[in-house]
Amino acid sequence: MQEVGKIFTNGVLWGPILSSLIAQVLKFTVAWIRNKKPDFTLLTNTGGMPSSHSASVSTLSTMVGIRAGFDSVLFAVTAFFSLIVMYDAAGLRRAAGKQAALLNRIAEELSQTHRIQAERLRELLGHTPSEVLVGALLGILIGIILG
Repeated sequence: MQEVGKIFTNGVLWGPILSSLIAQVLKFTVAWIRNKKPDFTLLTNTGGMPSSHSASVSTLSTMVGIRAGFDSVLFAVTAFFSLIVMYDAAGLRRAAGKQAALLNRIAEELSQTHRIQAERLRELLGHTPSEVLVGALLGILIGIILG
């Protein structure tokens, strides 16, 4: 049972979680300043600046690299995993968001001419490359600080 308690002191686990939370708060703050009103859904939604997914996996890779060595197998696994997550955020999930926007427009137009009620799809799913890059840089910085 003592081993289970060590999860609460595992910095390599909590660092990425903290990084993700910081990115979500920054996303909320940036949108609040830009739109001059708070949108509390941004604290839990995907998409937007900066990418919390990119921040968390970059923190994880950075902390693993610092602790296990940048030439370790563990760092290679986490770095590769991080690249897949960031590629997915800027590629596949962004494309899905664009498709959702198009489907929402089609459903809206059809609802005006036909009697259909379509569920509105979430459009902000992925990230632009700059949102991913800023999230990754934030994650690396937090990873260096937390080491």
